[in-house]
Amino acid sequence: MSNLLSFLGVTEEEEEAYRALLRRGSASAATGRPETGAPDGERTAAAAAAADGPRPGAGAAEAGREVLERLLVLGLATGGAHGVIRAVPPARAVDALVESRLRTLREELETEATRRSVIESLFMECWTAVPPPHDDQAGEGQMIAQLHGIDAVREAIDELTFFARTEDLTTEPTGVLAEESIAVSHPINMRLLRRGVRLRTIMGAAILQDEPTLTYMRELVAHGAEVRVSHQPIERVIIVDRSAALTPIDPAHTARGALLVREPGLVATLVTLFERMWEAAEELPSEEVDLPSDVERDILAMLREADKDETAARQLGMSVRTYRKHLAAIMRRLGAANRVEAALLAHEKGWLS
Repeated sequence: MSNLLSFLGVTEEEEEAYRALLRRGSASAATGRPETGAPDGERTAAAAAAADGPRPGAGAAEAGREVLERLLVLGLATGGAHGVIRAVPPARAVDALVESRLRTLREELETEATRRSVIESLFMECWTAVPPPHDDQAGEGQMIAQLHGIDAVREAIDELTFFARTEDLTTEPTGVLAEESIAVSHPINMRLLRRGVRLRTIMGAAILQDEPTLTYMRELVAHGAEVRVSHQPIERVIIVDRSAALTPIDPAHTARGALLVREPGLVATLVTLFERMWEAAEELPSEEVDLPSDVERDILAMLREADKDETAARQLGMSVRTYRKHLAAIMRRLGAANRVEAALLAHEKGWLS
């Protein structure tokens, strides 16, 4: 059979082993062979290599184990109890392969864009389109700028984080992120973490009662971010590489816009303020047990019992928006691409009876 998965980085030998593992269902990680009692015709390709290859038995078994190990790395198989290796369902397997290729491609493109100074070149068009300030205003104009409206602020955040090289410091006084905010910030923060930028965030205490935000922050921590929770009022600020900072024009109405500060003395003062808030804050509580809450169990059950979000939300006594917010958090926690996959993964983890 042709190597259909080659475009996803899977070799012919690996694809053959995965197909055979799908047919058999499981194999031994120690020997590469089917589990005891398996019919001869249902051996995995890895087991076949171990049993029928031209090399001596020990060498063939080692080859079988190597193939299974590669399937584990590729996300085509998962390890279980007693060294049993099982095939990942095709939909999940292909989705994982696609995500892996997309991450690799994105990293390659980002690296190339940085090498070619693409963003810097494009920003020069913006700068040259604006008449330079008078000499007596140049220092102030370059060091502090007013950004009006949320779109201007987001554009500045995109620019600052793209050029970030060492550190990104952020606070969120409310402690709660809207679903839209999570969707916007997630790719930005993951890009920073992939590049090795130190990401530190202080959240307001309300995060402890907001499952979607808590789940999102724990995901960032799992990828290397540092998150603390403050039980005291904190100021809103974003500081990048200790050379530029964003603070709201009006802290009570953040949608009005922000001040973009590059003046070294002011940035240093804001860094000191952040460090004081950081020292006074507590570590984000870890997820001690990988079990769903009662609300999560109810929502997962609704995936099987209700065909519409409106129906499910009504039966659970919550708004449709709240229901969808919790569901999105559950899918992120499970790593599910869609609701059907979420139900399957929840069943596999024993979250659903």
